[in-house]
Amino acid sequence: MIFFKNVSKIYKGNHFHSIALEDINLEIKEREFICLVGKSGAGKTTLLKLLIGEEKPTKGRVFFQSVEINQLKPNQLPELRRRIGMVFQDFKLLPKKTCFENIAFALEVCGRSQSKIKKLVPQLLELVGLSEKKDNFPYELSGGEQQRVAIARALVHQPDVIIADEPTGNLDPINSWEIINLLLKINELGTTTILATHNKEIIDKIQKRVVCLEGGKIIRDQEKGEYLI
Repeated sequence: MIFFKNVSKIYKGNHFHSIALEDINLEIKEREFICLVGKSGAGKTTLLKLLIGEEKPTKGRVFFQSVEINQLKPNQLPELRRRIGMVFQDFKLLPKKTCFENIAFALEVCGRSQSKIKKLVPQLLELVGLSEKKDNFPYELSGGEQQRVAIARALVHQPDVIIADEPTGNLDPINSWEIINLLLKINELGTTTILATHNKEIIDKIQKRVVCLEGGKIIRDQEKGEYLI
């Protein structure tokens, strides 16, 4: 489904070169749950940016299904990004919109009809367990609830892949596990899931595939791995 073939990414400045990724070969299969781990600066974020077309590789090729991402034109990237849902550490919710409105807004900007929005948003709120909070604003929610709204918003286009980049970084352990269990549920429903995290306890407990990056290289790829650095 996703292929990185001999991918390197070098950031070039006037007086220095920084190697973010070096000769990455990686395959992520459909419906797989993969944990991407490594210290800060290991290359995780760069790899994810290549996947959504935010960066282009210096060398090599990145494929999403049959599409070579680095060959896409700027006007083709929105379609790609509708097929890849993104969840971040800092939620990125609109503070003056309710839970319902935050999710609906992602559909409105793509021109979806009000009838479609009124049907889909309640389904997503139910999936993430927030039906009763649909009229609440972000400041009225816990951090875990805000992250669940963000996950619902990432699912509005029924993406093939969801990328969760440090989704529990701002959460306490209880809320962290609620988010991880929700991601596992979404994966079981058929969405390929990529989790980038520093959380050793989570990695060790869920026993999913672990790809470890260090210095821009893949140093370990285990089917049911642990967080070993």
